[in-house]
Amino acid sequence: MVWGCMSVCGMGSFNAERYIQVLEQHMLPSRHRLFQGRPCTFQHDNARPHTASITTSWLRRRRIRILKWPACSPDLSPIENIWRIIKRKMRQRRPKTVEQLEACIRQEWDNIPIPKLEQLVSSVPRHLQTVELGYTF
Repeated sequence: MVWGCMSVCGMGSFNAERYIQVLEQHMLPSRHRLFQGRPCTFQHDNARPHTASITTSWLRRRRIRILKWPACSPDLSPIENIWRIIKRKMRQRRPKTVEQLEACIRQEWDNIPIPKLEQLVSSVPRHLQTVELGYTF
């Protein structure tokens, strides 16, 4: 299982409990470091671990504002563009082992420039508005 998160500022099943662990261990500290108490909006898709009642309760208790996300719309998610970039790089690098693959993914992840993240995140409102109007982008 490979997972990732992104912000403008910086193996096994993946169930709601594991998702909450990831949020506690990684998202909360990153959110604190990047936003330092300023309001921010969290975006995730409608995967079962994200929408489970235990997850929504956990997020609500922490007053984490969630961006309402249309069903079946992975093409709108900015992180899908990051995964596409990384997949392209993996085809070029061709890691031979799981360990090499993991190391390559981490290296490519770290090489994504902040301006690229800013561009992807800033495109979300426009894309959502386009979808609301019934158009495609």
